[in-house]
Amino acid sequence: MKKVICVFALLALASLLMPESLVAQERYRVGVCDWMVLKRQKLGEFELARQLGSDGVELDMGGLGQREHFDNKLRDPKEAAHFKHVADSLGVAVGAVAMSGFYAQDLTKRENYMALIEDCFDTMDRMGAAVAFLPLGGCGNDWTTDKAKRTAIVKRLHDIGEVAKLRGKRVGIDTPLDAKGNLRLLKEIKSDGIAIFYKWQTIVENGWDIPKDMKLLGAKNICAIHASNSDRVWLSNDSTLNVPLIKNTLDRMGWNGWLFVERSRDISMVKNVKMNYGANVRYLKEIFNSYPEAEVKLDSAGRDSAYVQTIIGRSQKATDELGITWTPLGQNVQNIIANRYFKLNDIYAERDSLKKSDKKLAEAQCDSKLYRSHFGFLADLSIYLKPNEIERVKDVMTFNVLKVTYDAHCDMIPTLTGEEKQQIMAWLVEARELAIDAESSKKKHEVFGKYKGRINNYLTRRGYDLNKEREEWYKRIEKREKK
Repeated sequence: MKKVICVFALLALASLLMPESLVAQERYRVGVCDWMVLKRQKLGEFELARQLGSDGVELDMGGLGQREHFDNKLRDPKEAAHFKHVADSLGVAVGAVAMSGFYAQDLTKRENYMALIEDCFDTMDRMGAAVAFLPLGGCGNDWTTDKAKRTAIVKRLHDIGEVAKLRGKRVGIDTPLDAKGNLRLLKEIKSDGIAIFYKWQTIVENGWDIPKDMKLLGAKNICAIHASNSDRVWLSNDSTLNVPLIKNTLDRMGWNGWLFVERSRDISMVKNVKMNYGANVRYLKEIFNSYPEAEVKLDSAGRDSAYVQTIIGRSQKATDELGITWTPLGQNVQNIIANRYFKLNDIYAERDSLKKSDKKLAEAQCDSKLYRSHFGFLADLSIYLKPNEIERVKDVMTFNVLKVTYDAHCDMIPTLTGEEKQQIMAWLVEARELAIDAESSKKKHEVFGKYKGRINNYLTRRGYDLNKEREEWYKRIEKREKK
């Protein structure tokens, strides 16, 4: 008995000593809705979720419309097993399964509603989810006052809840009600299998106070949260939401669970999935999970804000390529690349200023600073990235010209020897090293242009008729395109 008490005491002590950020990560998990990031029941949703830095996805059951059943490919156990394997291999969880089709379909008019619910529960079993999302939007809003319709909804939700309990699940409903209204509704339903899938947008649109409403509703009645507002601005820029206060309220309530980003897209770039959802996921993680700041600080002080945003966007292309954007690693790498662009801008600006008095000295100093800083940049990247990943960063920064040019030469001249291919690659790698430090995209392409000329001269000396090789190549390409 003493040993048991000792074990519990040690566990309790461990929880007290555990860093706050780790406790937060156990309590709160952040995900995205697959239908909103344009990946409804697509394998790519898990890789995208990883790139966005989210912990998981709210996976949808597929379209409903006038169909008898959801357009659910995961009804097939083999397909579901494939999805689960990909999700697990990427470390992405399925936090909830959504029946978004009921945003438009009336639950009371579906005679086979229980079959639809069972299909959802089966999918949850296969994907390892314990919470389902059931919106009541298709029922309209008149049911809240129409006694007959409300009775029909309550009866069906009671039946659904009882089946959910038997299967070890909870169904979170989305209603247009405040806490008082939801508590009254849950009391009528009389089933612990039904809870509220809380939605910030609903509360904001009705002018209610989110912290007060959540507190009144109670932690046990909230099974998950759609942590976003209507499309206008990102969560971090939304003056109608006090997210830190919401987090503090949930802390005091003792709530834990999933927060899913459904909307809150910046309307100026509403179609940019990665920017919108990446920004919102990162913000929620910063607030709820003590998301660590980047170790590498962005050298943006005193620079034009529009220019800084342009450079950040340019740098993010590399972290997107590596699939690490919106992660702590990605933020460090992105800042290293952005700082490199800032450094290049400073070096060339200083050169242009000095040129007015001494052109020769200006060029000499510029070359010296580029040479020294070039290796410092690569050394900084090596702290966070593997050699092959650094190569990919270089390719992104030089528009992938190396690969395109090398592949084109190999395709144009199929008889190239291994030695010749090696020489072509060596020159293109050298060109890329120089192009990384060029002051503009035009100058980068000019660097590669010079080396392409060197490659062509080399091949000519090796006995290749490049005009003939190019003509035959174009013919082969034309044949391939016709096929």
